[in-house]
Amino acid sequence: MEMILGIVLLLTAVVAANVVHLVYPKIPLSIYQIIAGILLASLPTEATNFTMHPELFMMVVIAPLMFNDGQNQSFRYLSSNIKSILSLTVGLALVTVLITGSILHLLQPTTFSLALAFMLAAIVTPTDAVAVKSITINMKVPENVNGALEYESLFNDASGIVLLDLALETYRSGQFSLSHGIWIFVYVFFGGIIFGAVLGSLLISLRTSLMRKHVDIGSIVIPINVMTPIVIYWFAEELHLSGILAVVAAGIVHSIFYDRMRLTSTKVQMSTTTIWNIISDALNGLVFVLLGVMLPQVLGRTSWQNLGAIIALAFIIYIITTLLRFLWVRFKLVDIQSTNLNRDSLLMALGGIHGTITLALAFSLPVLINNQQFTFRNSMILIAAIVILISIAVGAIGYPIILPPKSKSYSKSEFQKELIKTVQYAINELRTSEKYSPEKAIVIDQLSSQMTQYHEFNRNVYSQLMGKTHQIELATLDRLNEEGRISDKEANFLVNFVTRSIFRVNKHSFLELWVILWHRLKWRFIRYRHLKKGSRYNVGPRHQLTKEQRAETAEILEIINREIDKYLHSIETPQNANEVAMVRRTYFQRKRFFLHDISMNTDLITSLFIEAFQLEHSYVQMQLADDQFSQELANALNEQISTDELVYTQSLD
Repeated sequence: MEMILGIVLLLTAVVAANVVHLVYPKIPLSIYQIIAGILLASLPTEATNFTMHPELFMMVVIAPLMFNDGQNQSFRYLSSNIKSILSLTVGLALVTVLITGSILHLLQPTTFSLALAFMLAAIVTPTDAVAVKSITINMKVPENVNGALEYESLFNDASGIVLLDLALETYRSGQFSLSHGIWIFVYVFFGGIIFGAVLGSLLISLRTSLMRKHVDIGSIVIPINVMTPIVIYWFAEELHLSGILAVVAAGIVHSIFYDRMRLTSTKVQMSTTTIWNIISDALNGLVFVLLGVMLPQVLGRTSWQNLGAIIALAFIIYIITTLLRFLWVRFKLVDIQSTNLNRDSLLMALGGIHGTITLALAFSLPVLINNQQFTFRNSMILIAAIVILISIAVGAIGYPIILPPKSKSYSKSEFQKELIKTVQYAINELRTSEKYSPEKAIVIDQLSSQMTQYHEFNRNVYSQLMGKTHQIELATLDRLNEEGRISDKEANFLVNFVTRSIFRVNKHSFLELWVILWHRLKWRFIRYRHLKKGSRYNVGPRHQLTKEQRAETAEILEIINREIDKYLHSIETPQNANEVAMVRRTYFQRKRFFLHDISMNTDLITSLFIEAFQLEHSYVQMQLADDQFSQELANALNEQISTDELVYTQSLD
């Protein structure tokens, strides 16, 4: 039970950090998540006393994250930049471990043997592109730098893991063989890539075969896709290959498959993408919350006398690794196709932010080595955690200084305003084409609901509009009665129904109240006159009406609604669009009150929705052709319309 409570608390902390970041996004999300973890650890419950199991953590958390990163990469970019990627992920990683480890050994030879120093250096070598994204989400990062950081983080994780294993084996045995070390590195590194690519291809062949024989296979292929990284990681580790590189390679193979299947099995691809976005966000948040939870535990096992030295070592390690990254790019040991070498070198240096893998490697250190307590374990975990915090903090401060803020050619309010105009255009075109029908009313009502989420509701404007429309419907009832299209009995019933709904609106002017009172008294007098003559007059409540009577009443209300619609169309503007939409919905819902049990043509509703989406796209193209707004805004609007269309299409199932 405590384990379940602990997982729930972790996920709650992730959600809470996301909410706070949504309110105040200037601070990186990863920092919020770490703070949430620290606060979580202070709760008076044993459920937050987590024990890190590195093997399980790597398989269940890290492997899916790396697989998803691989799925989102471009094989074309990877193949054309293979030299640069190897330079960063193998060359820079190896040099960083050797130089950082050697400096640590020289600074404290009695504390750090070479093997121990190399272990610590290998732990802090891997970088985390997710942490970089959380910092640079609102900044313009050069594409060459962004691409280099992403691909580096994909593959240098395996370098760090392999180098840590070699250093750990050397620490255990006290011996190091260069030839054996090179062989192990090649076997684990490239063997993991080949194994993951082969197994990923086999799984894709299985999915392709299923898709050829069956149409709706989402319930099969999506679970297979979600389980793929866990299975591949486990098999690769059993063969003593790099499980991380295996899942990355499998992910890249899947990205090639998605490129080829871009316009087929759209529903499956959309569902898969959505599920992986949710999994990725949750797991990334989980990692940093766990870091926050573990910090108090590690600090509690560290004496205050050693804490200062540990913090100093963490700063030294961060300075060394950051300087090496800067020099590696500045002296063109890697070609990132830079047009501003000094700036990009600094961005690459600050982009060496550590996170998930560094944390996992630190906790993967054994408690016992050669049947003796590994006394340096807690100190190395704490050093790694502080390096992570320093790298995030420096990046959060440095990037905004170097990079300009990300700006769009349109503002949020402009997007919302144009989207409202787009929906209005579709509604107006539908309203003027063909004859009015209940099916069209349903479609217009649903389209109008789109605008309510982008505009603040003004109660006063709504009340004023309702007052005007009430006068129109009462006047229309009088006219229909005078023309003989409705009887006194029907008119009285509808006037009573209308006036009751009128008083649900809070505010009325004196004139409006007088009009309402006059109609009420007028039709009461007419009712009294009919009763005096002995005629049967009561129509009865709605649930006592026959199906035919409800249909007749709905037809009368349709005439009234058309009159009201003409008025609303004449006064509608982008400023009052939301209130107008709410008035339309009020009258539509009232009409549906009488349309119960009356069948609707669902095919007509579907065709009207499709027509509406096409009209929205047409409006965007017309505005773009007339230079009314930018291509970027047009793309954003088309994307929103396509998303709405996809959601509606999926709802047809």
